[in-house]
Amino acid sequence: MRDCGETLIERVLGAAICVHREIGPGLLESVYELALMVELSGLGVEVKRQVEIPVSYRGINLGIGFRADIIVAESLILEIKAVDELSSIHTAQIMSYLKLLGYKRGLLLNFNKKLLKEGIRRVSI
Repeated sequence: MRDCGETLIERVLGAAICVHREIGPGLLESVYELALMVELSGLGVEVKRQVEIPVSYRGINLGIGFRADIIVAESLILEIKAVDELSSIHTAQIMSYLKLLGYKRGLLLNFNKKLLKEGIRRVSI
């Protein structure tokens, strides 16, 4: 399993807070995703967006099942949301992504909050 350190998580959260301060709540998830890509790239952090997550069943590849919003340093999944409240289905979604990719940690980031800290959920398996 791929794991990331607390330092990387803090850098990512700092970048997300910077994006939220700059553009605020109320926009589409895709806007926050792209802005966060710009912010993290500017910090020299390795990032990929809309990464395909293959799904297999009994050894048979079912094709591309999902896409992770952002993967940081091949070790941390970011799932970007712009919803009223994070729900258990959002947590289940990122946990599935973690299992499928063999990662240990992910962050759910809900930008549709007055303060971003109210919309952050850490997920670990």
